[in-house]
Amino acid sequence: MVVGTLDGAALDQADVDRVFGALADATRRDIVVRVLTQAQSVSSLARRYDMSFAAVQKHVAVLERAALVHKQRQGREQMVSGDVETVRAAARLLAEYEAIWRGRVDRIADLLTESGDDERDQG
Repeated sequence: MVVGTLDGAALDQADVDRVFGALADATRRDIVVRVLTQAQSVSSLARRYDMSFAAVQKHVAVLERAALVHKQRQGREQMVSGDVETVRAAARLLAEYEAIWRGRVDRIADLLTESGDDERDQG
């Protein structure tokens, strides 16, 4: 099932599951925020959290599989940078869900208005 687009390509359900699954963890959300503002090495990220270097590497790997971050070797360091296009794709999908919800709310409001008009016409 195709649910949106990412850089013009279809964003399938597995992609959506990976993105939102990755964002379901507070540490991973924090990493995304940090690397969207500025690329950081995995080791500098690891110093920010009360967990092992290996645990931070695993979080980064989950984010990388979801295309929320990219790693690039710079000398001896692995630099992590955020992928704003994937974040935008997730935001677009959430906006689509919001539009569906708002459409339902608008229809309910219309029904209530029609119901109120009918009662006044009978009174």
